[in-house]
Amino acid sequence: MFDDKNPSKTPLSDLGEFALIDLLTKNFTLKNKSSLLGIGDDAALLDYEKNTIVVTTDLLVEGVHFDLSYMPLKHLGYKAVVVNVSDLYAMNAKPSQITVSFAASNRFTFEALEALYEGLAAACNHYGVDLIGGDTTSSTSGLTISITALGSAQKNKITKRSGAQENDLVVVSGDLGGAFAGLQILEREKAVFKVNPNNQPDLSQYTYGIQRQLKPEARKDVIDLLESLNILPTSMIDISDGLSSELLHLAKASKVGFHIYEEKLPIDPEVILICEEFKLNSTTVAMNGGEDYELLFTVSQKDYEKIKNHPYLTIIGHVTEEQTGCQLINGLGVTIPITAQGWQSFNKED
Repeated sequence: MFDDKNPSKTPLSDLGEFALIDLLTKNFTLKNKSSLLGIGDDAALLDYEKNTIVVTTDLLVEGVHFDLSYMPLKHLGYKAVVVNVSDLYAMNAKPSQITVSFAASNRFTFEALEALYEGLAAACNHYGVDLIGGDTTSSTSGLTISITALGSAQKNKITKRSGAQENDLVVVSGDLGGAFAGLQILEREKAVFKVNPNNQPDLSQYTYGIQRQLKPEARKDVIDLLESLNILPTSMIDISDGLSSELLHLAKASKVGFHIYEEKLPIDPEVILICEEFKLNSTTVAMNGGEDYELLFTVSQKDYEKIKNHPYLTIIGHVTEEQTGCQLINGLGVTIPITAQGWQSFNKED
């Protein structure tokens, strides 16, 4: 976890836009041979040779996607990169560059944005990507961050949502529901703090869930693992909005159905304890909790021997014909239709 303490407070008005960018990006260096020219000119120059370019972008808005009362700015910078490179890994692509743009109100000091960029730099170093440009402007309220990530993949290695075939195995990396469980803890402690600002909570028993929420990781290791095992998924997506939502996305794109087995869902013991504490159903949390950034993918039956019992991967079901629909099968053999209950932008309460 990061330490986000910095006593200095320099108003952004003391710097100006160009000096601000120079200071925030002075420690970023180019690492990829595809990055010919980065920050410092009117535009970046890239050379991807014969590979297909893969591009994604994401927008993070204060009060909608993050809460700075418990999200340190350094963690936010790191997570903002994770959100984007995870989308590239979901295409079986390798990220190589990002651009970062933000709008900040005058309540943010230079030191606050410096912490944000320290998180961005840590993520860039971890995932091997170059910061090559972006933009900055003022905001009338809060902080908004926009990141565009670029990467590449061999044309025959790109994995879309639309390739799942009947009888394929459904596989998920890691475990599910941790980020949602951590969010419940953070929201509870925020409410307690409002009532008693002097309260010092002991969060040591919730370390895993909180880290899953504040500092998730994109599964670069799983992409590397699949390559080493000579496995090319037939379809893939990252779990940002919740397993149920992502299953429905794959089903729609591939025109298939799914049978998912409740007893196979990977859930960390700490997450189960948090669910019990909050009187939540752990299966519901695993199916619908977002921001885990695990990879959900399908593979051919012929790859079963390569992945069975692997500690990073869990087979949770199989692909069925489209008419079957998406079904969760519980321990009693009862089938329950899967519906999207995870994160949805522009819902009726917005």
